[in-house]
Amino acid sequence: MQLIKFRPLLKSTIWGGEKIIPFKQLDAQQEQVGESWEISGVKDNETIIASGEHQGKPLNQLVAELKAELVGKDNYERFGNEFPLLIKFIDARQDLSIQVHPTDEIAHRQGKPRGKTEMWYIMDCDPGAKLYCGLRQQITPERYKEMVEDDTICDALAQYEVSEGDVFFLPAGRIHAIGAGCFLAEIQQTSDVTYRIYDFKRRDKDGNYRQLHTHEAAESINYQVESDYRTHYTPMKNEGVQLVQCPYFTTAVYDLDEPMTLDYSELDSFVILIGLSGSATITDEEGNQTSLKAGETLLVPATAQELKVEGTVKFLETYV
Repeated sequence: MQLIKFRPLLKSTIWGGEKIIPFKQLDAQQEQVGESWEISGVKDNETIIASGEHQGKPLNQLVAELKAELVGKDNYERFGNEFPLLIKFIDARQDLSIQVHPTDEIAHRQGKPRGKTEMWYIMDCDPGAKLYCGLRQQITPERYKEMVEDDTICDALAQYEVSEGDVFFLPAGRIHAIGAGCFLAEIQQTSDVTYRIYDFKRRDKDGNYRQLHTHEAAESINYQVESDYRTHYTPMKNEGVQLVQCPYFTTAVYDLDEPMTLDYSELDSFVILIGLSGSATITDEEGNQTSLKAGETLLVPATAQELKVEGTVKFLETYV
């Protein structure tokens, strides 16, 4: 089975910047691109296969046709014909709203299909770029609502200055916001459930405040305070370094300047490779070959046993 690339879905936003199109080396004129949805099975926002024998098919159609051969036996039993991960690049020219996502359990209670757990890998950021992640002081749901009303909710949040290589894990329930100047890769459950907590009193192009979801967010927030929300790891050359392992995805980073073989013979899952910098040639055990360069995202079917990576390249590897 071939290694698969998709046509990205470029999303223009009020806070979007100009980094994504040159990073992905696209011939496109779109402005204020805040997000590139690289691999998506979200309803009405599915990515389309770019080339090869399945060119033109939406992702979930391919899942329905190939089933466990594409995603793995356990994943197909668990998720059916919906691909379980959503991969994005995000470029914030302005601050995004303060947000939270519900757990699966809370989402079901609220009439949603599932919650959202996600992670960020910080790429090329502007000097001084910051983000919010987690609570730094104990608050109650009642106090939370008061702080949204009196514009002080940011005082309760942990803020971090970030640079390339920083990682943040965002389990469902953790308040967060991407700040101006951040450029990052995001890996998340296939879900578009986002509750907007606070939007800095900004108005949209029609002069209206964007909708807040104060009640739903209050139900969804994990009010536990932790001392440090940053994911700490030791970068290594020419070997995989695990960043996050959770029920929804396992992610590692590779920084290679010599050939390496990735062994997936014991893994019952698809694998996604997300190009961060450099370029490489990827070859599976059947001789299927493709490139992986900065800004490209590659879906490796569950039938693949191993990949040979040749080049100078840095990439994320994630699977379920």
